[in-house]
Amino acid sequence: METASKVERIAFVGNYLPRKCGIATFTSDLLTATAARYPQTQCFAVAVNDVEEGYKYPDVVRFEIEEQDPSSYQRAADLINISNVDLVSVQHEFGIFGGPAGSHLRVLLQGLKTPVVTTLHTVLREPNFEQRRVMQGLIARSARLVVMTQRARQMLLEVYQAPPAKIDVIPHGIPDIPLVDPDYYKDHFGVKGRTVLLTFGLLSPNKGIEHVLNALPQILADFPDVIYVVVGATHPHELQGRGEGYRRSLETLARENKVEKSVIFCNRFVELEELKDFIGAADLYITPYLNEAQITSGALAYAFGAGKPVVSTPYWHAAELLADQRGILVPFGDSSAIACEVAGLLRDSARRLAISKNAYTMGREMVWNNVASLYMSSFEQACLQHAVLSRKMFATKTRYQQQRVAPVRVSVSAALRSLPNARAAEFNNSLALRKREGSTASG
Repeated sequence: METASKVERIAFVGNYLPRKCGIATFTSDLLTATAARYPQTQCFAVAVNDVEEGYKYPDVVRFEIEEQDPSSYQRAADLINISNVDLVSVQHEFGIFGGPAGSHLRVLLQGLKTPVVTTLHTVLREPNFEQRRVMQGLIARSARLVVMTQRARQMLLEVYQAPPAKIDVIPHGIPDIPLVDPDYYKDHFGVKGRTVLLTFGLLSPNKGIEHVLNALPQILADFPDVIYVVVGATHPHELQGRGEGYRRSLETLARENKVEKSVIFCNRFVELEELKDFIGAADLYITPYLNEAQITSGALAYAFGAGKPVVSTPYWHAAELLADQRGILVPFGDSSAIACEVAGLLRDSARRLAISKNAYTMGREMVWNNVASLYMSSFEQACLQHAVLSRKMFATKTRYQQQRVAPVRVSVSAALRSLPNARAAEFNNSLALRKREGSTASG
């Protein structure tokens, strides 16, 4: 559905594809969805580079920021200002901007002349000094703040004292994947006739994949046709720091547990269309993440919105999204609980179907076409607030200038009345003397 908006030009700031990270995918998807829903609105991206050589960006990326160079942020602000944009949409994650806790972003924000809407992909319950300082600056400079869960909104209010009227809760966007029988997709991956458990996303130790591998022997004892598919390249930062050590440890663990024939590691970053097929082929989705403080997960949102029954640890996003019979939660690091819940769902097709329908129904609110509309409402409100504030500031400035430059006309007689008697007499004598001198000169 195409719609018109009064917001004519938007700059999106954040990581951007083909950079391999969740923020890059999100920024790219949000821009694409906004441009598709509002074709009269011009959209372009300002991408953040974490490597000197940069990336082969599409033409929609008009400017690139070097993560660790403060002057690059100022140049980006200058470019945006001369581009006549109505609004800037910033995707915020502490780790993607340079400086302590990503503080270089403040250089950009302080240089902008347009309203800013900031999407907060991380909201910390216990920030350190620098993180709190950066967050307070974001809250002060942003016309609107977007978070993806009610818990994130509550933390903004309680931890950071953000104005409640500034906060919009908009779910993580997802592709519109039809709810179909997983068997339709299984031929694509050579797993026809198997029960597919899926985990996808960039691989790093906080994903907790080892706990699923430890649960597999117990699951396979009852369901020998199960196959666990782990899709995703190793996270670039993990790769730079420790290489493929975590992936190799998982492969070793699978062999030690004698489940290697029931595990597929797909070691690459998959594009959206192929990812949708992987999700479609899954009978169950598992997120065994180890960090409770994860306030949003794109991978979880994608699988959930596609109607996949999810077994997950209770990190913040999962705890909220999977409530009310929309999924299953298990304790952190508990392989036995994972095995028990997975086996229970595989035995109970009625419960599995109910969870699937509940998730898919809620997921319709999360498809990108709808999310783009919610974002545009936030953008329009930010622009309206900015216009009202600008008019008030202009009116105040105009009144101040009038007060400063308005001429004061006071009659001579009024001026004399305001002077002491001696000064008034002196003024009259001086005035009479000038008149006599003038008469003599003219004669």
